[in-house]
Amino acid sequence: MPTAGQAVAHSRFLAVDLETTGLDPERDRILSIGWVAMDGPCIDLATADQRLVRAEGPVPEASAVIHHITDQRAAGGIALEAALEALFRALAGRIMVAHHAALEIGFLERACQRLYGVRPPLPIVDTLRLAETALRRAGQPIPAHGLRLHTLRTRYNLPAYRAHDALFDAIAAGELFAALLSRQSPDGQLPLGRVLFRPAWLW
Repeated sequence: MPTAGQAVAHSRFLAVDLETTGLDPERDRILSIGWVAMDGPCIDLATADQRLVRAEGPVPEASAVIHHITDQRAAGGIALEAALEALFRALAGRIMVAHHAALEIGFLERACQRLYGVRPPLPIVDTLRLAETALRRAGQPIPAHGLRLHTLRTRYNLPAYRAHDALFDAIAAGELFAALLSRQSPDGQLPLGRVLFRPAWLW
């Protein structure tokens, strides 16, 4: 992995999003994983990919209404282990980017604990935390729901995408990260350690 002093412009990232049956990693399950690679602030759309995960039980109606992954659609997915293997191949040598990263961390760690008996040390950038810090430093008010991914994208003049789709939300998080970087460090020389939510090398 890179060092904390390495410039963001010279670092490699993978923007990731999960769709799940709920918000509790202990009880709920991953239904889809989407990702796209970034070299510094540049998004490589050719790397955009997604895996639908076969549900281990019925998909709750409340969650299906949000992400439109029904029992029938989930039944056509692949095993969680195969989806994670694809994700971790894409993540090799890269730092994960996610919006409200605690949710992604919780589900990925729980899944890896169940499947492999370990919780992976994932260095991660949380675009929600970066945006919150930037707004507070600028003295700007943060309204209710003002830190939601699509609300922040509007603030940074980014286009609207379909919400609650793992692939679109991964791309959306990657674009928000690029926008935040362009404001905070136009030359890309900001040290990587300044944007990390959880630097694995400090564990």
